[in-house]
Amino acid sequence: MGVVEPFRDSALVERVVEALRSLSMPRSIRIMHVCGTHENSIARFGLRELLPSTIRVIAGPGCPVCVCPVEDIEMAMRLSLEKGVILATFGDMVRIPTPSGSLLDAKARGGDVRIVYSPFDALQLAERNPTEEVVFFSVGFETTACGVAAMILQGVPRNLSFLVSHRLIPPAMEFLLGVGDIRIDGFIIPGHVTTVMGLEEYRIFPEAYGMPVVSAGFEPVDVLTAILMIGRQIKDGKALCENAYRRAVKEAGNRKAKEAMAEVFTVSDAYWRGIGRLPRSGLILKGEYDRIDARKRFSIDLREPSLDLNPGCSCHLIMIGKIDPPSCPLFGRRCTPQTPYGPCMVSFDGTCNVWYRHRQG
Repeated sequence: MGVVEPFRDSALVERVVEALRSLSMPRSIRIMHVCGTHENSIARFGLRELLPSTIRVIAGPGCPVCVCPVEDIEMAMRLSLEKGVILATFGDMVRIPTPSGSLLDAKARGGDVRIVYSPFDALQLAERNPTEEVVFFSVGFETTACGVAAMILQGVPRNLSFLVSHRLIPPAMEFLLGVGDIRIDGFIIPGHVTTVMGLEEYRIFPEAYGMPVVSAGFEPVDVLTAILMIGRQIKDGKALCENAYRRAVKEAGNRKAKEAMAEVFTVSDAYWRGIGRLPRSGLILKGEYDRIDARKRFSIDLREPSLDLNPGCSCHLIMIGKIDPPSCPLFGRRCTPQTPYGPCMVSFDGTCNVWYRHRQG
């Protein structure tokens, strides 16, 4: 038996589901996850259909591509079109729509936009093209930021710079607790992020907000176990920060990864598309790395702020868990993975994309 199969075992899944049903919750609860991979697992394996009617799991802003600001995407487009750089980024990013178009549109207009699978592909691209300026459009949560930091510390070619658009998960969770008309009774936190960062920065949620949080892996047993642990906390009147992903997550996280991030990046306020500016929720390069900061290396001033979302798009409501994708009148009609109108329909981890592929709702 492989590594994954035990965590998909139907008999074990049934045991966890039976434990969930036997909880006999005194009231209905709403548990939010903030991870596109969790949403993929929940939808793919039909986990919502296994839950008792008293437990509902909702998707939060767990897709870094979806929350990437229009301003950053337009800056990437202009770097490729006006500065003649080779713009390297992840595949999902090139299709994200903005009122000014997408990076694919920039490529069609003559920009040199290339898809890479890791920051190290961008490094190799710069090494193979020493006379060209290469910019890596670096988007992602803590799991991507630590790899970028490690690469920068090892040294990069003089012709490689970074357009950084990294976001941090805990501030978004804290923001959601302040949205008055959204009820959240517990959080499932992403196991890959806590593999890097550990659990310490999540203890504020039970300690300050009385909010249960559980770090979970990505297989059916992982997700259901996290839901069970949160349900038990609520039923017992407790609020704890627990770890349901012990095979990967250590309490302190990955010390070297965190040290690399702290050496390269400074925490800053940051804009989340569809949500707004959140305090201390992003990363920017420290001053000693100005030479490789594309914002400072190439002088581009955006002429005027663009619309955050296209007219009629409901991604802002979907990303905060206020509505499910089918409640958007464009979902599956004007907006599909083949013709995405909003950012949540583009990425494999976007909630609308997940629901469309697995036909939830």
